[in-house]
Amino acid sequence: MSDTWYYVHQLAVLAGLRLIVVANRIDCEDEFLLKLYDGLVDGLEAAIARVQSITALERQLTSEPDEEGLAAFQLHGEEECLARFRITLLDDLEIDFNTHEYRVNGGEWHNALSADCDGIEVSYASLVALTDDELGTLAPIARSIRNEAGIAISIARVVYD
Repeated sequence: MSDTWYYVHQLAVLAGLRLIVVANRIDCEDEFLLKLYDGLVDGLEAAIARVQSITALERQLTSEPDEEGLAAFQLHGEEECLARFRITLLDDLEIDFNTHEYRVNGGEWHNALSADCDGIEVSYASLVALTDDELGTLAPIARSIRNEAGIAISIARVVYD
């Protein structure tokens, strides 16, 4: 990033959003939403740790010579990981279109192909996002995190067709 204070700002935003999530969790009585709040706190803590790692590497680069370029290489990798960072609160679906397989939440791979006398059918599972009604007070918080911190959040459940 060209702005030298970008990651300091990002750290402040993430820490503030984490406090908002923790404060809103206190009023929550729904067990399902409590699990989602806990997952969101964990995800924000992971993002904060990633940003802290980036700022530590930036400090190292400004205070020590990096003749081999290892710290710069590591910093670039950390920045790329943060740019792709995603918080998944419910289900995660991976699809391999080459092998026609899918897996849910890192479990076993399942074949999406089926064949009978009528031909071959490919049927993958799909993700359906939870509605704002299902998320309650968590919905505006998740939108704030997406908009203010640029962190992608997936709150969806797997549906089998």
